[in-house]
Amino acid sequence: MAPNPTIMQAVEQLGYRVTVGDVATQAGLNVAEANQGLLALATDAGAHLQVAETGDIVYLFPKTFRVILRNKYLQLRLQEWWKKVWGILFYLIRISFGILLIASIALMTIAIIIIITAINSDRDGNGGGGNSSNHSDGWGFFYFPDLFWYFSPDYRTHYQERRRAKSDLNFFEAVFSFLFGDGNPNTKLEERRWREITSVIRNNRGAVVAEQISPYLDNIGEKYQQEYEDYMLPVLTRFNGQPAVSPQGEIVYYFPELQVSAAKKRPQSASVYLEEFPWRFSAASSGQILLSAGLGAVNLVGALVLGSLLRGGIVAAKLGGLVAFVQGIYWLLLAYGIGFLGIPLVRYFWIQWRNSKIVARNRDRLERARLLASEKDASLENKIDYAHQFAAEKVIDNEDLAYTTETDLLEQEDAEWQRRLERGSGE
Repeated sequence: MAPNPTIMQAVEQLGYRVTVGDVATQAGLNVAEANQGLLALATDAGAHLQVAETGDIVYLFPKTFRVILRNKYLQLRLQEWWKKVWGILFYLIRISFGILLIASIALMTIAIIIIITAINSDRDGNGGGGNSSNHSDGWGFFYFPDLFWYFSPDYRTHYQERRRAKSDLNFFEAVFSFLFGDGNPNTKLEERRWREITSVIRNNRGAVVAEQISPYLDNIGEKYQQEYEDYMLPVLTRFNGQPAVSPQGEIVYYFPELQVSAAKKRPQSASVYLEEFPWRFSAASSGQILLSAGLGAVNLVGALVLGSLLRGGIVAAKLGGLVAFVQGIYWLLLAYGIGFLGIPLVRYFWIQWRNSKIVARNRDRLERARLLASEKDASLENKIDYAHQFAAEKVIDNEDLAYTTETDLLEQEDAEWQRRLERGSGE
Protein backbone atom coordinates (compact mmCIF):
# COMPACT_ATOMS: atom_id res chain seq x y z
CA MET A 1 0.00 0.00 0.00
CA ALA A 2 1.34 3.42 -0.96
CA PRO A 3 2.11 5.85 1.88
CA ASN A 4 -0.43 8.50 2.84
CA PRO A 5 0.51 11.75 1.00
CA THR A 6 -1.02 13.86 3.79
CA ILE A 7 1.32 12.28 6.34
CA MET A 8 4.27 12.71 3.98
CA GLN A 9 3.52 16.40 3.65
CA ALA A 10 3.13 16.78 7.42
CA VAL A 11 6.53 15.14 8.02
CA GLU A 12 8.18 17.60 5.64
CA GLN A 13 6.46 20.60 7.20
CA LEU A 14 7.52 19.50 10.69
CA GLY A 15 11.19 19.18 9.82
CA TYR A 16 11.43 15.37 9.39
CA ARG A 17 11.46 14.66 13.16
CA VAL A 18 7.98 14.00 14.48
CA THR A 19 5.77 12.24 16.98
CA VAL A 20 2.32 10.81 16.36
CA GLY A 21 0.80 13.83 18.08
CA ASP A 22 2.77 16.20 15.85
CA VAL A 23 1.47 14.53 12.69
CA ALA A 24 -2.09 14.29 13.97
CA THR A 25 -2.01 18.01 14.75
CA GLN A 26 -0.39 19.09 11.51
CA ALA A 27 -2.46 16.91 9.19
CA GLY A 28 -5.74 16.98 11.11
CA LEU A 29 -5.85 13.17 11.24
CA ASN A 30 -7.13 11.01 14.05
CA VAL A 31 -4.43 9.54 16.27
CA ALA A 32 -5.01 5.94 15.18
CA GLU A 33 -4.72 6.84 11.50
CA ALA A 34 -1.66 9.00 12.10
CA ASN A 35 0.00 6.24 14.13
CA GLN A 36 -0.65 3.56 11.53
CA GLY A 37 0.33 5.77 8.60
CA LEU A 38 3.48 6.97 10.33
CA LEU A 39 4.58 3.43 11.06
CA ALA A 40 4.02 2.40 7.45
CA LEU A 41 5.86 5.46 6.15
CA ALA A 42 8.78 4.93 8.54
CA THR A 43 9.11 1.31 7.42
CA ASP A 44 9.05 2.14 3.71
CA ALA A 45 11.28 5.23 3.92
CA GLY A 46 13.90 3.75 6.27
CA ALA A 47 13.23 6.21 9.09
CA HIS A 48 14.90 5.89 12.49
CA LEU A 49 13.04 5.39 15.74
CA GLN A 50 14.04 7.33 18.81
CA VAL A 51 12.61 5.96 22.04
CA ALA A 52 12.54 8.18 25.11
CA GLU A 53 12.97 6.86 28.65
CA THR A 54 9.26 7.50 29.14
CA GLY A 55 8.45 5.13 26.29
CA ASP A 56 7.41 7.85 23.85
CA ILE A 57 8.55 7.39 20.25
CA VAL A 58 10.01 9.95 17.86
CA TYR A 59 10.34 9.22 14.13
CA LEU A 60 13.38 10.66 12.35
CA PHE A 61 13.04 10.65 8.57
CA PRO A 62 15.74 11.23 5.95
CA LYS A 63 15.17 14.41 3.98
CA THR A 64 15.27 12.39 0.77
CA PHE A 65 12.51 10.02 1.83
CA ARG A 66 10.35 10.97 -1.15
CA VAL A 67 13.10 9.89 -3.52
CA ILE A 68 13.43 6.61 -1.62
CA LEU A 69 9.70 5.98 -1.88
CA ARG A 70 9.57 6.97 -5.54
CA ASN A 71 12.25 4.47 -6.38
CA LYS A 72 10.47 1.82 -4.35
CA TYR A 73 6.88 2.29 -5.45
CA LEU A 74 5.72 2.17 -9.03
CA GLN A 75 2.32 3.39 -7.83
CA LEU A 76 3.81 6.65 -6.59
CA ARG A 77 5.54 7.23 -9.91
CA LEU A 78 2.29 6.54 -11.77
CA GLN A 79 0.41 8.92 -9.45
CA GLU A 80 2.87 11.71 -10.13
CA TRP A 81 2.70 11.03 -13.87
CA TRP A 82 -1.11 10.96 -13.88
CA LYS A 83 -1.25 14.17 -11.84
CA LYS A 84 0.70 15.96 -14.57
CA VAL A 85 -1.34 14.39 -17.38
CA TRP A 86 -4.64 15.14 -15.67
CA GLY A 87 -3.59 18.76 -15.17
CA ILE A 88 -3.18 19.07 -18.96
CA LEU A 89 -6.38 17.16 -19.73
CA PHE A 90 -8.45 19.17 -17.29
CA TYR A 91 -7.14 22.42 -18.73
CA LEU A 92 -8.15 21.24 -22.22
CA ILE A 93 -11.60 20.35 -20.89
CA ARG A 94 -11.94 23.79 -19.32
CA ILE A 95 -11.10 25.68 -22.50
CA SER A 96 -13.14 23.31 -24.70
CA PHE A 97 -16.44 24.93 -23.68
CA GLY A 98 -15.29 28.33 -24.88
CA ILE A 99 -14.00 26.81 -28.11
CA LEU A 100 -17.32 25.01 -28.64
CA LEU A 101 -19.19 28.25 -28.03
CA ILE A 102 -17.23 30.11 -30.69
CA ALA A 103 -17.40 27.15 -33.07
CA SER A 104 -21.17 26.89 -32.57
CA ILE A 105 -21.71 30.59 -33.26
CA ALA A 106 -19.43 30.50 -36.30
CA LEU A 107 -21.02 27.35 -37.70
CA MET A 108 -24.56 28.64 -37.32
CA THR A 109 -23.59 32.05 -38.72
CA ILE A 110 -22.11 30.51 -41.86
CA ALA A 111 -25.13 28.23 -42.30
CA ILE A 112 -27.54 31.15 -41.88
CA ILE A 113 -25.59 33.22 -44.44
CA ILE A 114 -25.62 30.36 -46.93
CA ILE A 115 -29.36 29.80 -46.49
CA ILE A 116 -30.25 33.50 -46.76
CA THR A 117 -27.98 33.88 -49.79
CA ALA A 118 -29.69 30.94 -51.44
CA ILE A 119 -33.12 32.35 -50.65
CA ASN A 120 -32.14 35.74 -52.07
CA SER A 121 -30.72 34.10 -55.20
CA ASP A 122 -34.01 32.34 -55.78
CA ARG A 123 -35.83 35.64 -55.42
CA ASP A 124 -33.40 37.30 -57.84
CA GLY A 125 -34.13 34.56 -60.33
CA ASN A 126 -37.83 35.29 -59.96
CA GLY A 127 -37.39 38.99 -60.76
CA GLY A 128 -37.26 40.34 -57.23
CA GLY A 129 -33.52 40.96 -57.17
CA GLY A 130 -33.36 44.70 -56.44
CA ASN A 131 -34.95 44.91 -53.07
CA SER A 132 -33.85 41.50 -51.85
CA SER A 133 -30.25 42.21 -52.76
CA ASN A 134 -30.30 45.41 -50.78
CA HIS A 135 -31.93 43.58 -47.90
CA SER A 136 -29.24 40.92 -47.97
CA ASP A 137 -26.46 43.51 -48.00
CA GLY A 138 -28.07 45.37 -45.15
CA TRP A 139 -28.51 42.19 -43.08
CA GLY A 140 -24.88 41.19 -43.59
CA PHE A 141 -23.68 44.68 -42.66
CA PHE A 142 -25.77 44.65 -39.50
CA TYR A 143 -24.94 41.14 -38.33
CA PHE A 144 -21.22 40.83 -38.76
CA PRO A 145 -20.05 43.91 -36.83
CA ASP A 146 -22.37 43.14 -33.90
CA LEU A 147 -21.27 39.53 -33.63
CA PHE A 148 -17.55 39.74 -34.29
CA TRP A 149 -17.06 43.03 -32.47
CA TYR A 150 -16.50 40.86 -29.39
CA PHE A 151 -13.37 39.46 -30.99
CA SER A 152 -12.03 42.72 -32.41
CA PRO A 153 -8.72 44.20 -31.20
CA ASP A 154 -10.58 47.21 -29.77
CA TYR A 155 -12.67 44.99 -27.52
CA ARG A 156 -9.59 43.12 -26.29
CA THR A 157 -7.83 46.38 -25.48
CA HIS A 158 -10.90 47.77 -23.74
CA TYR A 159 -11.26 44.81 -21.37
CA GLN A 160 -7.62 43.86 -20.90
CA GLU A 161 -7.00 46.19 -17.97
CA ARG A 162 -10.17 45.14 -16.16
CA ARG A 163 -9.40 41.46 -16.70
CA ARG A 164 -5.91 41.79 -15.24
CA ALA A 165 -7.21 43.77 -12.29
CA LYS A 166 -9.98 41.38 -11.31
CA SER A 167 -9.27 38.00 -12.88
CA ASP A 168 -6.32 35.90 -13.96
CA LEU A 169 -8.52 33.81 -16.25
CA ASN A 170 -8.28 34.00 -20.03
CA PHE A 171 -11.43 34.06 -22.13
CA PHE A 172 -11.78 30.29 -22.47
CA GLU A 173 -11.19 29.71 -18.77
CA ALA A 174 -13.71 32.44 -17.97
CA VAL A 175 -16.35 30.65 -20.07
CA PHE A 176 -15.86 27.47 -18.04
CA SER A 177 -15.99 29.46 -14.81
CA PHE A 178 -19.22 31.15 -15.95
CA LEU A 179 -20.77 27.76 -16.71
CA PHE A 180 -19.62 25.62 -13.81
CA GLY A 181 -17.97 27.91 -11.28
CA ASP A 182 -14.60 27.23 -9.72
CA GLY A 183 -15.20 24.33 -7.38
CA ASN A 184 -16.13 23.96 -3.75
CA PRO A 185 -14.29 26.57 -1.63
CA ASN A 186 -14.65 24.27 1.40
CA THR A 187 -13.16 21.07 0.00
CA LYS A 188 -10.67 21.02 2.87
CA LEU A 189 -13.15 22.08 5.53
CA GLU A 190 -12.78 18.89 7.59
CA GLU A 191 -9.01 19.11 7.44
CA ARG A 192 -9.19 22.74 8.56
CA ARG A 193 -11.65 21.83 11.32
CA TRP A 194 -9.40 19.21 12.90
CA ARG A 195 -6.31 21.34 12.50
CA GLU A 196 -7.99 24.17 14.37
CA ILE A 197 -9.19 21.80 17.10
CA THR A 198 -5.74 20.26 17.59
CA SER A 199 -4.21 23.75 17.64
CA VAL A 200 -6.59 24.74 20.45
CA ILE A 201 -5.80 21.54 22.35
CA ARG A 202 -2.05 22.02 21.99
CA ASN A 203 -2.19 25.71 22.84
CA ASN A 204 -3.90 24.65 26.08
CA ARG A 205 -1.22 22.00 26.69
CA GLY A 206 -3.50 19.09 25.91
CA ALA A 207 -6.37 19.84 28.30
CA VAL A 208 -9.56 21.70 27.34
CA VAL A 209 -13.23 22.12 28.15
CA ALA A 210 -16.06 21.54 25.68
CA GLU A 211 -16.82 25.25 25.34
CA GLN A 212 -13.35 25.80 23.87
CA ILE A 213 -14.00 23.23 21.12
CA SER A 214 -17.63 24.00 20.24
CA PRO A 215 -16.82 27.03 17.98
CA TYR A 216 -15.20 24.59 15.54
CA LEU A 217 -18.06 22.08 15.36
CA ASP A 218 -21.31 22.19 13.43
CA ASN A 219 -24.62 21.26 15.00
CA ILE A 220 -24.04 20.55 18.69
CA GLY A 221 -27.70 19.95 19.49
CA GLU A 222 -30.33 21.81 21.42
CA LYS A 223 -29.64 23.61 24.69
CA TYR A 224 -30.60 20.64 26.85
CA GLN A 225 -28.45 18.33 24.67
CA GLN A 226 -25.42 20.59 25.02
CA GLU A 227 -25.40 20.04 28.77
CA TYR A 228 -24.37 16.42 28.24
CA GLU A 229 -21.57 17.47 25.83
CA ASP A 230 -22.18 14.51 23.52
CA TYR A 231 -20.64 16.51 20.69
CA MET A 232 -17.21 15.94 22.27
CA LEU A 233 -17.34 12.18 21.64
CA PRO A 234 -16.00 12.40 18.04
CA VAL A 235 -13.12 14.58 19.27
CA LEU A 236 -12.25 12.12 22.03
CA THR A 237 -12.39 9.20 19.62
CA ARG A 238 -10.28 10.91 17.00
CA PHE A 239 -7.45 11.93 19.33
CA ASN A 240 -7.63 9.26 22.05
CA GLY A 241 -8.84 11.79 24.58
CA GLN A 242 -9.85 11.09 28.17
CA PRO A 243 -12.65 12.77 30.14
CA ALA A 244 -12.20 13.76 33.77
CA VAL A 245 -14.87 14.92 36.20
CA SER A 246 -14.25 17.72 38.68
CA PRO A 247 -15.52 17.60 42.29
CA GLN A 248 -18.32 19.91 41.15
CA GLY A 249 -19.38 17.40 38.48
CA GLU A 250 -17.96 19.38 35.54
CA ILE A 251 -16.30 17.45 32.69
CA VAL A 252 -12.91 18.36 31.24
CA TYR A 253 -10.95 16.57 28.53
CA TYR A 254 -7.25 15.84 28.14
CA PHE A 255 -5.31 14.23 25.29
CA PRO A 256 -2.08 12.51 26.38
CA GLU A 257 -0.81 11.78 22.87
CA LEU A 258 -1.15 15.41 21.82
CA GLN A 259 0.94 16.47 24.80
CA VAL A 260 4.07 14.84 23.37
CA SER A 261 6.13 16.63 20.74
CA ALA A 262 9.50 16.09 19.06
CA ALA A 263 10.47 19.74 19.36
CA LYS A 264 9.52 22.81 21.35
CA LYS A 265 6.89 24.77 19.46
CA ARG A 266 5.43 28.19 19.90
CA PRO A 267 1.66 28.42 20.36
CA GLN A 268 -0.01 27.90 17.02
CA SER A 269 -2.31 30.53 15.63
CA ALA A 270 -5.92 29.39 15.66
CA SER A 271 -8.94 31.25 14.38
CA VAL A 272 -11.60 32.21 16.88
CA TYR A 273 -14.08 29.92 15.16
CA LEU A 274 -14.27 27.70 12.08
CA GLU A 275 -15.44 29.85 9.19
CA GLU A 276 -16.85 28.29 6.05
CA PHE A 277 -16.16 30.21 2.86
CA PRO A 278 -19.16 31.26 0.74
CA TRP A 279 -19.52 29.89 -2.76
CA ARG A 280 -18.67 32.27 -5.57
CA PHE A 281 -20.65 32.34 -8.77
CA SER A 282 -17.48 32.77 -10.80
CA ALA A 283 -13.88 33.87 -10.45
CA ALA A 284 -14.15 35.65 -13.81
CA SER A 285 -14.36 39.42 -13.89
CA SER A 286 -17.69 41.15 -14.43
CA GLY A 287 -16.65 41.96 -17.99
CA GLN A 288 -15.86 38.33 -18.71
CA ILE A 289 -19.17 37.21 -17.22
CA LEU A 290 -21.09 39.72 -19.34
CA LEU A 291 -19.16 38.65 -22.42
CA SER A 292 -19.87 34.96 -21.76
CA ALA A 293 -23.56 35.63 -21.13
CA GLY A 294 -23.77 37.84 -24.21
CA LEU A 295 -22.17 35.25 -26.44
CA GLY A 296 -24.45 32.62 -24.92
CA ALA A 297 -27.47 34.77 -25.82
CA VAL A 298 -26.13 35.26 -29.36
CA ASN A 299 -25.62 31.50 -29.62
CA LEU A 300 -29.19 30.75 -28.49
CA VAL A 301 -30.75 33.38 -30.76
CA GLY A 302 -28.69 32.05 -33.65
CA ALA A 303 -29.95 28.53 -32.93
CA LEU A 304 -33.57 29.73 -32.93
CA VAL A 305 -33.11 31.69 -36.17
CA LEU A 306 -31.40 28.72 -37.79
CA GLY A 307 -34.20 26.45 -36.66
CA SER A 308 -36.79 28.64 -38.32
CA LEU A 309 -34.79 28.63 -41.57
CA LEU A 310 -34.31 24.86 -41.49
CA ARG A 311 -37.97 24.13 -40.74
CA GLY A 312 -39.30 21.46 -43.04
CA GLY A 313 -35.85 20.30 -44.18
CA ILE A 314 -36.39 21.48 -47.78
CA VAL A 315 -33.58 24.06 -47.70
CA ALA A 316 -31.05 21.63 -46.21
CA ALA A 317 -31.94 18.93 -48.72
CA LYS A 318 -31.54 21.38 -51.56
CA LEU A 319 -28.26 22.99 -50.44
CA GLY A 320 -26.63 19.92 -48.91
CA GLY A 321 -23.02 20.16 -47.68
CA LEU A 322 -22.48 22.29 -44.59
CA VAL A 323 -26.17 23.18 -44.25
CA ALA A 324 -27.16 19.51 -44.25
CA PHE A 325 -24.49 18.80 -41.65
CA VAL A 326 -25.76 21.65 -39.44
CA GLN A 327 -29.30 20.34 -39.75
CA GLY A 328 -28.09 16.91 -38.65
CA ILE A 329 -26.62 18.30 -35.43
CA TYR A 330 -29.16 21.08 -34.96
CA TRP A 331 -30.69 19.64 -31.79
CA LEU A 332 -27.23 19.40 -30.25
CA LEU A 333 -26.60 23.05 -31.09
CA LEU A 334 -29.96 24.06 -29.64
CA ALA A 335 -29.40 21.99 -26.47
CA TYR A 336 -25.94 23.55 -26.05
CA GLY A 337 -27.43 27.03 -26.46
CA ILE A 338 -30.13 26.40 -23.86
CA GLY A 339 -27.75 24.68 -21.45
CA PHE A 340 -25.15 27.45 -21.79
CA LEU A 341 -27.57 29.93 -20.24
CA GLY A 342 -29.67 27.50 -18.19
CA ILE A 343 -26.84 25.92 -16.20
CA PRO A 344 -25.47 29.24 -14.82
CA LEU A 345 -29.00 30.42 -14.02
CA VAL A 346 -29.81 27.29 -11.99
CA ARG A 347 -26.38 27.40 -10.38
CA TYR A 348 -26.89 31.03 -9.33
CA PHE A 349 -30.02 30.24 -7.31
CA TRP A 350 -28.43 27.08 -5.91
CA ILE A 351 -25.45 29.14 -4.68
CA GLN A 352 -27.77 31.64 -2.99
CA TRP A 353 -29.47 28.81 -1.11
CA ARG A 354 -26.16 27.15 -0.24
CA ASN A 355 -24.61 30.38 1.03
CA SER A 356 -27.61 31.07 3.27
CA LYS A 357 -26.91 27.76 5.02
CA ILE A 358 -23.21 28.61 5.33
CA VAL A 359 -24.01 32.02 6.82
CA ALA A 360 -26.27 30.39 9.42
CA ARG A 361 -23.60 27.85 10.44
CA ASN A 362 -20.92 30.54 10.65
CA ARG A 363 -23.21 32.69 12.78
CA ASP A 364 -23.86 29.83 15.21
CA ARG A 365 -20.15 29.08 15.61
CA LEU A 366 -19.30 32.76 16.02
CA GLU A 367 -21.92 33.13 18.77
CA ARG A 368 -20.35 30.23 20.68
CA ALA A 369 -16.93 31.85 20.35
CA ARG A 370 -18.27 35.18 21.63
CA LEU A 371 -19.89 33.51 24.62
CA LEU A 372 -16.58 31.88 25.46
CA ALA A 373 -14.66 35.14 25.13
CA SER A 374 -16.98 37.62 26.79
CA GLU A 375 -19.33 35.87 29.16
CA LYS A 376 -17.29 33.45 31.21
CA ASP A 377 -19.30 32.67 34.29
CA ALA A 378 -17.89 31.25 37.50
CA SER A 379 -18.79 27.69 36.51
CA LEU A 380 -16.90 27.93 33.22
CA GLU A 381 -13.90 29.54 34.90
CA ASN A 382 -13.81 26.67 37.40
CA LYS A 383 -13.95 24.14 34.59
CA ILE A 384 -11.02 25.77 32.78
CA ASP A 385 -9.02 25.98 36.01
CA TYR A 386 -9.67 22.31 36.69
CA ALA A 387 -8.57 21.43 33.14
CA HIS A 388 -5.24 23.14 33.80
CA GLN A 389 -4.46 20.39 36.32
CA PHE A 390 -4.26 17.93 33.43
CA ALA A 391 -2.27 20.24 31.17
CA ALA A 392 1.21 19.01 30.30
CA GLU A 393 3.78 19.46 27.57
CA LYS A 394 6.46 16.88 26.94
CA VAL A 395 9.25 17.65 24.48
CA ILE A 396 11.53 14.74 23.62
CA ASP A 397 15.10 15.96 23.17
CA ASN A 398 18.11 13.82 22.34
CA GLU A 399 19.03 13.82 26.04
CA ASP A 400 15.74 12.06 26.81
CA LEU A 401 16.37 9.15 24.46
CA ALA A 402 16.83 5.66 25.84
CA TYR A 403 17.30 4.05 22.43
CA THR A 404 17.59 5.03 18.76
CA THR A 405 17.97 2.96 15.62
CA GLU A 406 20.49 5.46 14.23
CA THR A 407 23.44 3.81 16.01
CA ASP A 408 24.38 0.32 17.14
CA LEU A 409 22.81 -0.91 20.38
CA LEU A 410 26.19 -1.74 21.95
CA GLU A 411 27.44 1.77 21.26
CA GLN A 412 24.36 3.21 22.91
CA GLU A 413 24.80 0.98 25.96
CA ASP A 414 28.46 2.04 26.27
CA ALA A 415 27.45 5.69 25.98
CA GLU A 416 24.73 5.25 28.60
CA TRP A 417 27.21 3.49 30.95
CA GLN A 418 29.69 6.32 30.46
CA ARG A 419 27.01 8.91 31.30
CA ARG A 420 26.15 7.10 34.47
CA LEU A 421 29.81 6.92 35.49
CA GLU A 422 30.23 10.64 34.89
CA ARG A 423 27.05 11.36 36.79
CA GLY A 424 28.26 9.21 39.73
CA SER A 425 31.69 10.82 39.83
CA GLY A 426 30.09 14.25 39.75
CA GLU A 427 28.10 13.45 42.82
